[in-house]
Amino acid sequence: MKEVFTIASKESEQCFDITDQVKSIVARSGVTDGFCHVMALHSTAAVVVNETHDPNIGRDVITALGRMVPTRAGWLHDEIDDNAHSHVKASLLGPSEVIAVEGGELVLGTWQGIWFFDFDGPRDRRVSVRVQ
Repeated sequence: MKEVFTIASKESEQCFDITDQVKSIVARSGVTDGFCHVMALHSTAAVVVNETHDPNIGRDVITALGRMVPTRAGWLHDEIDDNAHSHVKASLLGPSEVIAVEGGELVLGTWQGIWFFDFDGPRDRRVSVRVQ
């Protein structure tokens, strides 16, 4: 089963806890044992499994990446789109995660959830979730 949902970012860089949306899709899928693939359908966005109980984690990731990857650094791609830093940040985190499904539920640790990071907002973003 595959579903795609949309996230509307309101800031240039923003994070979203998408765990509940993904859990709902897994429940609708009827899959009891398998895998769930969650993927950002954009080259300037990322999907990560990490602690979501504290929303500051997502903001801290954005802050850390901002320190590592400055917005203006003579990026070659900026001559075309002026968003090279967004592509680099998304590449560092990666576009997707695969999470096991057991007993009809995602296999996540106590504090783990699923983050969606948008590094080139504001805009509408699509997330693909495939459960097999």
